[in-house]
Amino acid sequence: MAPVIETRGLFRQFGALTVADNISFRLEPGARHALIGPNGAGKTTFVNMLTGVLAPTSGTILLGGEDVTSCSVAARVRRGLGRTFQISALFPSLPALDNIALAIAERDGVALGLWKPASRRTAVTDETVSILDRLGLGADVRTRVRDLPYGKQRLVEIAVALALRPKVLLLDEPAAGVPSIESGRILDVLAQLPGEIAVLIIEHDMDLVFRFAQRITVLVQGRVLIEGTPQDIAADQGVRDVYLGESHG
Repeated sequence: MAPVIETRGLFRQFGALTVADNISFRLEPGARHALIGPNGAGKTTFVNMLTGVLAPTSGTILLGGEDVTSCSVAARVRRGLGRTFQISALFPSLPALDNIALAIAERDGVALGLWKPASRRTAVTDETVSILDRLGLGADVRTRVRDLPYGKQRLVEIAVALALRPKVLLLDEPAAGVPSIESGRILDVLAQLPGEIAVLIIEHDMDLVFRFAQRITVLVQGRVLIEGTPQDIAADQGVRDVYLGESHG
């Protein structure tokens, strides 16, 4: 099966410092994959290269079989690559409804007049409400993002990414800063994502990782240490030594 996204021999250097070292990676259609590693392992750098925020020093990035190594962030989004960030990147003064509606309007190339918010377009509103309902946010459509609990803000960000109709969804620490009582809701939402979307999460919450992922890649010092099933990763002594510790044995 052809991967939806693939990297071949990806390198990234900042002067003499190598932060991505010959990373070859494949994400299959419908995958539920996690990328983990200690602080400074190069996880965010890798995702920034996948999404076009950062150019690799060398190597190739393929999206749907097409070379997108030199493509812009916007071009990759149009080809089906969606992303959330470690720090929520929303419009806090706008309701959840308008945050998602703006993403839909951008996706569809709708010319927005300043006098007519995107959420007043019927088709956009219907789709927006459907997405929010799917994520359990139906009661919050008119609530300003800043007034939502942080866990719900993270869900709104996932909703924005879903509004772009991605084929690949990259979630950069979706549970970061979320109280443990709310992180279970994020896991529930991830479990309910459409099966055709390939999902890659970058996450430090190992309970979430091991409950969500079907495969896990471990990065250490910019290199892939190991990739395998959660059982493979938990049993690997090298992973125990550098990251997980004996508590996950």
